[in-house]
Amino acid sequence: MPIHHVILDTDIGSDVDDALALVQILGTPSIRLAGVTTVYGDTTLRARIVHRYASLAGVDVVAHPGLENPVSGREVWWAGHEGTLHVDLDREPVAGESAVDYLVRSAMERPGTLDIVAIGPLTNIAAAITAEPRFAGAVRGLWIMGGSFTTDESEHNFRSDARAAQIVFDARIPTVVTGLEITRQIAIRGESVQRIAQSGPAGEALYADIAQWWDYWNTQWNVPHDPVTVLTLARPDLFTFSGPGTVRIECDGDGEGRSTFQSDVGGWVRVAQWADASAVGDQIVRAIVAAASNARVLEG
Repeated sequence: MPIHHVILDTDIGSDVDDALALVQILGTPSIRLAGVTTVYGDTTLRARIVHRYASLAGVDVVAHPGLENPVSGREVWWAGHEGTLHVDLDREPVAGESAVDYLVRSAMERPGTLDIVAIGPLTNIAAAITAEPRFAGAVRGLWIMGGSFTTDESEHNFRSDARAAQIVFDARIPTVVTGLEITRQIAIRGESVQRIAQSGPAGEALYADIAQWWDYWNTQWNVPHDPVTVLTLARPDLFTFSGPGTVRIECDGDGEGRSTFQSDVGGWVRVAQWADASAVGDQIVRAIVAAASNARVLEG
């Protein structure tokens, strides 16, 4: 199985699935985490949450705070709720280099070797594309959670910065995008959550965030949108994908953020079309438990 060198671009701290994806990556043998950038809202706080979760999994990851405000000017959703269960986050270090500078530098120093997994609004990626014309050509691949390609629904990540999303999709980076019609086929429920909770300190913290998320939505399960996207990179055999094409994003009006895929043999985007839901869910939980359990072994 090939080894992927990955930068994770995340709005961790809102929906719990970003934290699940981070720990999942740390427990996935085929992924080497090169770095983490944060985006959307209080990105310094989000970077501190990254360090906290990685530390609980026994790994030192100092994240690069990114852009706070969407290119579109849209207001940040649910601001102020991030990290409320994590005490003393101000003690967690953050990188001095900005997310955009780090993305550009990393891609230019290692052309053709880095995959970017983007699981938040695409503001940082769009800014890197704009800042350095060679950036898009230096990225090996881009793996995006976003959109809905079988309905008219406007998905959160694209809606939060539709203009940035269009800049990214126009950049001709080889891209795989996973939309809501795929991620909603997978659910993490009580038994799996208990396995995570019992796996170590990172699992305990994830359990607390999951419980808070369940209380907020008055449910007993959640959709692991971002971990599913990570798995399209790590285990593409569990999915089927479209042929090449392009993606258009509605940037204004009531449909802001809506996404449309158009098949095109000359295109550079592929869309996930089917998932082995049972196997995907199992692999996500296994990777999270592996990362959390490894931290327990290291502490022992």
